[in-house]
Amino acid sequence: MELLLLHYPLTSLFIVFLVLYQVNPAFRYFCKKTFYKLWLSTLSILVIIISIPRGRNVENIKFLRMSFLPLKYIFGLKIVVKGKENLRTKKPFVLVLNHQTSLDFMVMTEILPSRCVPIAKKEILYTGTFGLACWLSGLIFIDRKKSEESIATLTEVAHSLHKENFCVLIFPEGTRNHGGSMLPFKHGAFQLAVKAQVPIIPVVISSYRDFYSPKEKRFTPGKSIIQILPEVETLGLGPDDVPKLTKQVRDSMLTAYQVIGGMTNGASH
Repeated sequence: MELLLLHYPLTSLFIVFLVLYQVNPAFRYFCKKTFYKLWLSTLSILVIIISIPRGRNVENIKFLRMSFLPLKYIFGLKIVVKGKENLRTKKPFVLVLNHQTSLDFMVMTEILPSRCVPIAKKEILYTGTFGLACWLSGLIFIDRKKSEESIATLTEVAHSLHKENFCVLIFPEGTRNHGGSMLPFKHGAFQLAVKAQVPIIPVVISSYRDFYSPKEKRFTPGKSIIQILPEVETLGLGPDDVPKLTKQVRDSMLTAYQVIGGMTNGASH
């Protein structure tokens, strides 16, 4: 063994790596997370090169989306989409999704429509090549610490939805939720939809807990279900209707989350 280490150090390290990867779930978790970050950073360079001639443009979102698509095969993730017919609309809308982890970006690209840009926290803008690729793809960044500035940004977006004919994607929980349910929804997405008088399309992603857990350092192949719910119309609604609208959408999403959670649990046992 000592001779092997002495004469073939790289081969020996590779063997040790393979053994650890096979027998140690925590090591495998860190390897996959590192690969995920490296993939995004590297592929973002390609997205930047392709997007630069057009500049910052919502049309570039398709290149960013394509950079995520191979990851589900690499990680052995089966994504099942239900309710695709509810996205077959050409008019502007607000897409709202539950937010669990950074894997949401990989999963949501499965259903992300063309000319639909996420509204993301400003910190993403400073994540190197990925942040620049997101900026060139037209992502809208808000500073969660500056509520007045965020409201002004959302108001500007509301005025642009019809004029520029695009859609936005928002995580109404406002932050990642590892708790296995849904956090209370913030009103921003619903105020935006009401102000722009565009429908809301709720989308629910099943829990990742069967195959992914940062707490347990576990990342295995698995199955994720995406349920696209029927659109919720906002035509004729005003600011006073926002709290009721928020509750209505959250209740419907929570019900769907519990239903598809039963489907993934049934498939894994």
